[in-house]
Order: sequence, then C-alpha cells, then structure tokens
Amino acid sequence: MRAPAHLTLIALVLGGALAPGCAGPLVEDCDHGDLDPRYCDENGDLVADAPSDSSMGLDPDRLIFAYTPVEDPAQFRGVWAGFLAHLEKAVSRDVLFFPVQSNAAQIEAMRAGRLHVAGFNTGSVPLAVNCAGFVPTTMMARADGSFGYEMEILTHRESGIESVPELRGRTLAFTSPTSNSGFKAPSVLLEAEFGLAADRDFEPAFSGRHDNSVLGVLQRDYDAAAVANIVIDQVLARGVGSRDDLRVLYRSETFPTTAYGVSNRLDPDLAKAIVEAFYTFDWEDSALDAEFEESSFIPITYAGHWEVIRRIDVASGTSWGCR
Repeated sequence: MRAPAHLTLIALVLGGALAPGCAGPLVEDCDHGDLDPRYCDENGDLVADAPSDSSMGLDPDRLIFAYTPVEDPAQFRGVWAGFLAHLEKAVSRDVLFFPVQSNAAQIEAMRAGRLHVAGFNTGSVPLAVNCAGFVPTTMMARADGSFGYEMEILTHRESGIESVPELRGRTLAFTSPTSNSGFKAPSVLLEAEFGLAADRDFEPAFSGRHDNSVLGVLQRDYDAAAVANIVIDQVLARGVGSRDDLRVLYRSETFPTTAYGVSNRLDPDLAKAIVEAFYTFDWEDSALDAEFEESSFIPITYAGHWEVIRRIDVASGTSWGCR
C-alpha cells in the first residue's frame, strides 16, 4: 500500500465533492421509493440500483475510502491501514484513505461520485442511502455474532439527577442532528416515554461528537448527555474519568453500528470484489481488532437491519431529502 497522501492531495482528489447536482442527470422512468429521483429501486430493496446508463458507472483506478467522522480523523488512517492494504490486493488497484471531517462532506462526496467505499454512522445511513446512492453491505460483529450498541443518557454521579424526569429544567447535550443515538432516538424516546421536549422542558446543547458529550458530562459542562454507549469506554480509556463518575439514566434497545458499503455507481464486478474483501479480512492481531471490540464483518441489509432507525427517523420528522 502506498504511503498516505497529504490532505492537499485528498482535497484535489475530492475536489468539487460539495458541489450540488454533480452526481448525474435526473432519472425519471423507474420506481424510486424513498430515493432521490436520480436513483432507481426496481427490486424494492430500498437501496439504489446500479445505473442503467453505463456512462454513469464508476470504475476508478484509485478507490477512495472514508470512515465515519471522529474527533481525530487522521488517527484512524493507521487503524484502517491493514484492511486497506488487504482491499488493494483484492481489487488490484490503489486505495486512498480520506479522513472525512463531517457527515455532510462524506455524503456529498459519495453523491458526487468521488467517494467509493465508506463506513457511515448509524444515523446518517438513511440519508446516505436515499441521497447519495450508498449501498450498505456489511457491519462489524463480535465473536459470538452479536452486534450493535445502545443509546444511553448519562449524568455525572454528583449532578443530583437520579431519573429521567429530573432532566426537566436542565441542560442535555446531543451530538449532531444526523446522529441516531446522539439526537434522533433520544429526542423521540424522551417525548414519547417521559413527555420531555427540547426547549420546552430542558435546554438542548450540541457537542458535535459523542466523545465530546461524554467529556462534557465528566467535566460538568452539561447536566446530562445522550450518547452511543460504545463510545463511553473509549473515552474513559484515555484516563479522563471512570464509570464510577457516571450514572446511566436510560438505556435504549440495541441499534446497528456503522454500516460499510459502496456507491451504487461502482462497476458491479468491482463492487462485488470490494464487498468480498470485507469478509476475507483477517482480524487477528490487526489494528481493527485492537481498536474495536468486534472481530468480524457480517452481511447486512438496509431493509432489515435499519428498520428501527427508519422508524425513529419517521417519528422524529427527519427528512431524507437531498439538501
């Protein structure tokens, strides 16, 4: 695998990724479902079909891969290096890691055809599917086959808050509006189960990231925060606090984790090879194994695994329309 390129090179490769309307002409004579009109869903699987117009297809000499936004995106270049080297061998072409800065940039890059393989966080998957032609194919799983995480509402143990109703009149940190566990799920559940609504019953704040929210609770910047619980131990591993400092006020049902997949515009044979590379990757002693608690990639479907997320989106009034 080639040495990592400087961010300037990445900017050139992805140049214009944020420009609207550059993913191709409008598609009219097909079933779209919830997808943007430029995509077809003739088989009803809720994801974009490969384009019927061969001129819209992509078969790049260099693949661009992006992992979901994190506090230090460049840190994950090393975490994914082993997998990307494996992917390069599997598809016989270069793969460039793009340290994406935001969900919006990641979605727009794939929509523009300049991002080919990606991991989208749970909450942004429906928008990526419907607006950018993302086709989810795999997800990380633990050795026993289990997967997923829960949304937890945390407070500091010395905050004086011992139950969810006591959030009334307090500050609750969310992460970003596109996050499932960091905004959409807690917003829906707090109102449905406890009659608590942002601005009316508590003051919302947006931290930008899950780790920022956890740190904000530990440092008393926020009275409470809604986060994905898989992030909590990662933050505590930095030595900034312990579980004894936190109180869990609420824990949700299990949600799927980051979805990995490809652009619908990729050459079908290339896309198939990319998907197969996820399943043939050897996790043992890898950087992925050291970073995550999972130990394999498993097949997924957007229709099945993301059904609960779509329900939350509908309940919260979230739009999947392209901006």
